Amino acid sequence: MSMITIKNLSYQYPIVETDVLHDINISIEKGEFYAVIGSNGAGKTTFCNVIRGFIPHFYKGDLRGEILIEGKDIRDWELGDLSQKIGYVFQNPFTQISGVKETVFEEIAFGLENLGLEVEIIKEKVENVLKMLEIEYLQEKNPFELSGGQKQRVALASIIVMEPDILVIDEPTSQLDPQGTEEVFKIIELMKNKGKTIILVEHKMELIAEYADRIILMQDGKVVKQGLTKDILSDEDTLQYGSALPQYALFGIEMRNQNMDLGSIPLTEKQSISVVQQWMKKEGLA
Repeated sequence: MSMITIKNLSYQYPIVETDVLHDINISIEKGEFYAVIGSNGAGKTTFCNVIRGFIPHFYKGDLRGEILIEGKDIRDWELGDLSQKIGYVFQNPFTQISGVKETVFEEIAFGLENLGLEVEIIKEKVENVLKMLEIEYLQEKNPFELSGGQKQRVALASIIVMEPDILVIDEPTSQLDPQGTEEVFKIIELMKNKGKTIILVEHKMELIAEYADRIILMQDGKVVKQGLTKDILSDEDTLQYGSALPQYALFGIEMRNQNMDLGSIPLTEKQSISVVQQWMKKEGLA
């Protein structure tokens, strides 16, 4: 089932003379995890702003083409209704934190309060999210006294508690250490396993290779490649569009170029170990 259908999408900001998005055609399927990749300036954040309705409801400009959320054009949605359907997580968790609450528990509850839910329902939902994300130990802490990784997990919790069907997440790990990054990806995977549709902008190819179902590769405001993660990230051609490949894929491609074809291009460490062991056995080296 298609959650988001985009047809012939182009967009130009109000004070810019040229389009920043060009003739994009994409179908986002329910329950799938999409990684949006590409070099800086490729149009990834603008693309996300269209999906979450900031364009055209906040940024005006010239929007052309169709953007359908569950069959309804983005222009016909009220921004408040759209924000309940699509949760957005900012690159900088500091931006996400309201600044008006003194504890993590209150911060996560803030969005539900704005919906006017009963106190007991809010309490139950927040407690469930705290437990699910394993951050109960943070609930009495001040949001501004947390580490970067903790802030990002609280930012995710404040969106997840609203139970949106679609999560749009813009480079959530850019300011995090490896442990914080891994924790955030585990949360995203958890949401995917609960049937949420995930659209993630990210540069960390090893993690994209491990977690994402599909790739949308952008360059200069255009979608230049889209498809299954295993197809896009094992194709040397992807490099010419300003994107990186996982180190294990580069290893597999180099082996093939040296006439030592492993049979398939690995994307992850686990896959790499497996194909190398099989190749060595086939070559009589093990």
